[in-house]
Amino acid sequence: MTLDRYFITSLPALGDLGSVPPMGFAELWEWLADHRRIRPLAGALLLMDDLRQRESYLAGEIDYLEPTVLSLSQTLGRSPLPAYLEPEADEASSAPRRIAADQLWETYFRYTAQLAEARKSLFLAAWVGHEVALRNAVAAARAERLGLDPAGYLVAPELAQTDDDFGSLLGEWAATTSPLAGQQRLLQAKWAWIGAHDPHFTFDDDELLVYTARLILLKQWQRIAGNE
Repeated sequence: MTLDRYFITSLPALGDLGSVPPMGFAELWEWLADHRRIRPLAGALLLMDDLRQRESYLAGEIDYLEPTVLSLSQTLGRSPLPAYLEPEADEASSAPRRIAADQLWETYFRYTAQLAEARKSLFLAAWVGHEVALRNAVAAARAERLGLDPAGYLVAPELAQTDDDFGSLLGEWAATTSPLAGQQRLLQAKWAWIGAHDPHFTFDDDELLVYTARLILLKQWQRIAGNE
């Protein structure tokens, strides 16, 4: 469906990766308050950032949180997550994952894929496929490096985009000299992927989702670079 072109063109322009985000997630979320069709789709993207913050906080890596979709209590792990992030009965009863958080990520990706299909969002569907494929490729590379079975570290493999080839990227990622540089290389790859899937000047829902995805990457780059 088509957005009001004045709405999307009124959003502040985004710079290149590494530039300062021109707006915060809370501001974008507020702008979307009256757009009930697109808000859940953008919310699925922003939710991933909330879950990343939650994971980092529970692991003791960060002590400051600014969630957008989840409540602060949910992000702190003090309140239950939304029902749509609860695993299905057969998933909940299956053998425990080697990394406990992987169950939540699997549920998240499946929820987002279902939402993309229901709302007919080509970009969100492709984004899920790419994110899952890249996440699993990195997880498999880490497991192999440690002499572990990669199969135990894959998340929702049925959703992964099978056409993606990460051979060169994984080589560059493995050759980086620090965890920071490695994360930045992965963010650069995600930024390039979004650029290749940008429905520019179509003024449809997916163009707003591309904007949201880019804004998230700008913020993530800013965080890991210690510029907050």
